[in-house]
Amino acid sequence: MGIASLVLGIISIVIGVFSAGSLGWIGAIIGIIGIVIGVQGKKTPDQAGMAQAGFICSIVGTVLCLLSYIACIGCIGCLAVLA
Repeated sequence: MGIASLVLGIISIVIGVFSAGSLGWIGAIIGIIGIVIGVQGKKTPDQAGMAQAGFICSIVGTVLCLLSYIACIGCIGCLAVLA
């Protein structure tokens, strides 16, 4: 569970940094799944550290994806007003 959470968190961060906004929802969903898996993975003592890292990466990735998506909506809104 810890490895899966870490992988999903890293994917979410990459999508949040490099997406054009439209993929923000996909990255946010991946990040939320990583958060849930990370919480479940903390219950296993052997993988608690990796699950914690995945949990944190998933939170960061989810926030980045949502901010990217909101910024894209704001840019589209500004262009609609100026046109």
